[in-house]
Amino acid sequence: MSADTARSSLPADAVDAHGLPFAPSRSVLRPLGIADLTIDGGVWADMQNLNASTMIEHAQSWMERLGWIGNFDAAVEGRLPQDRTGREFSDSEIYKLLEAIAWEYGRTGDAAMDERFRALATRVAAAQEADGYLNTMFGRPGQQPRYSDLEWGHELYCFGHLIQAGVARARTVGADDAFVQVVRRAADHVCREFGPDGNQGVCGHPEIEPALVELYRATGDRRYLDQARLFVERRGHGVLGEIWFGPQYFQDDVPVREATVMNGHAVRANYLAAGAADLAVETDDGELLGAVTRQMVNTLARRTYITGGMGAHHEGESFGQDFELPPDRAYSETCAGIGSIMVNQRLLLATGEARFADAVERALYNVVLTAPAEDGRGFYYTNTLHQRTPGHVPAADELSPRAASSLRAPWYAVSCCPSNLTRTFASLGAYLATHDDDGVQIHQFAESTVRARLRQGDVVLKLRTRYPADGRIEVEVLDTPSAPWTLKLRVPSWAHGATLTSEGRRNDVEAGTYAAARRGFTAGDVVVLDLPLHARWSYADPRVDAVRGQVAVERGPVVMCAESVDLGTDVSGLQVYTSEPPVEEDGDVYVRARVIDLAEPKEWPFGREPGTGVVTGVEERGLVRLVPYHSWANRGPSTMRVWMPVVG
Repeated sequence: MSADTARSSLPADAVDAHGLPFAPSRSVLRPLGIADLTIDGGVWADMQNLNASTMIEHAQSWMERLGWIGNFDAAVEGRLPQDRTGREFSDSEIYKLLEAIAWEYGRTGDAAMDERFRALATRVAAAQEADGYLNTMFGRPGQQPRYSDLEWGHELYCFGHLIQAGVARARTVGADDAFVQVVRRAADHVCREFGPDGNQGVCGHPEIEPALVELYRATGDRRYLDQARLFVERRGHGVLGEIWFGPQYFQDDVPVREATVMNGHAVRANYLAAGAADLAVETDDGELLGAVTRQMVNTLARRTYITGGMGAHHEGESFGQDFELPPDRAYSETCAGIGSIMVNQRLLLATGEARFADAVERALYNVVLTAPAEDGRGFYYTNTLHQRTPGHVPAADELSPRAASSLRAPWYAVSCCPSNLTRTFASLGAYLATHDDDGVQIHQFAESTVRARLRQGDVVLKLRTRYPADGRIEVEVLDTPSAPWTLKLRVPSWAHGATLTSEGRRNDVEAGTYAAARRGFTAGDVVVLDLPLHARWSYADPRVDAVRGQVAVERGPVVMCAESVDLGTDVSGLQVYTSEPPVEEDGDVYVRARVIDLAEPKEWPFGREPGTGVVTGVEERGLVRLVPYHSWANRGPSTMRVWMPVVG
């Protein structure tokens, strides 16, 4: 279904935005808020509970300990710049944390979360200046002037995260909340400074764009939408200064409407695309929406790892060229995975196409779920697909200076990813299901309860599933109007042979689409989607030359990997036999493999005859256990690989 033929246009006041991270006023599909969908069990309920019990507190304690929160106190007390700590963008980490706390309070109604929010927001608000400006890095005696470093200063980026925290508060407590007023004053300041007759620049790091569109949706104030349009349309014309990485790092080399694929810094590219998609939807700009869609489709086809991760270069944290996807040099920043989810969810709402929900699922299970440690007190910033040497266990009380940590670290000098994870987990329910005038659509599968208000009346559904351990998804109708409506469930693109059972009839359904059951439901009716969830070989496009001659294993949406903990030796010598499919026993996945012993390198490695002097022995291993990629390194330091050489 295309946006041109199927978009339903709704006045802004027709959208119930309560509990919604994103609330388009017109779209094919309409999101459900975090209060409309509760995740009741399974891996995502576990992650939400871990976020509420541990991750939010862990993040706040580190920000407090390092003085990042104290920067706001220092601003009020006149102790800046001498007492300021953290990078130029550290304010944004507090804003993302505030957003997470706001969604968590909206999700659970936990009074302690509300008190946590109020206490932190009060300290932030006290640092706001009379004209609405709010930043601890710039503008005071001894600091650089405001907006004097748009390339690297991140001022507007910080405003973007401040605004998104305010939107979260408005949509969980109400627009009259004191913090929401702080945010509006800040947004008004931005509009005055960067409006048509003001500063014609843009921020080196996009983020203000989707934030301003969402604030427009939350308030109805057109100035915010118009300012977002100015920022999107200015970019791509060389308005930022020249830097070592080139203008593509900032997405300032090609206008958004003309770009065909994402380029440059991967997080920046995704955040800009999210803002452009939001702008396109609100202004009914089919050309702009088509440009964002084209960029994402091409990026998924050419510049995205099997895990859904984005960013092949450590230099510039950037995309590589088409099909440049080396597993051992994958940067695949956690924030880029979250950014991809943001864009794909927006395109799903705008078009109704299942491929975008597929992309959300892939990044959720193989980037977002990979990043946090099992105890919620450690995180990956980058997500390699091939760890060549065992990592070093970081100290639990020390700051990690390196983004490319070999094991999950408790905190980083640049800790954008942990705070981004907290807000994502807290608002995760909004990504699972949608509704439209005709019914309810289930995009992501979890033990959950769904409540939707349709034109025909209120619907309440109960999803029961062990997915992704099991491929059976049961949907029981708990409450329903008497008039007919349609229940749709996504059939992932890998689920060939899936079936839908409704009214006692079992029918085959096509992979990569939505299976539909339409009728006048009654309470107690059950619809069952069965997905053939088996481990399978996955081969790369031959143009991905970094993994040519290698194979990966996927089980449903989960990418598997080999880890030295299970192999008993380094994974560098692992080779697999693909003449038979992967084996599943007692919930584990195995492949038939051998391990080759490699000689210690003592001479020039090039110019030899193939195979001479390198392989010193071969050990047949029989069945070798694989583990979900998202769980790797939770058992201690190890070597690991997703792509495994094939016995030739």
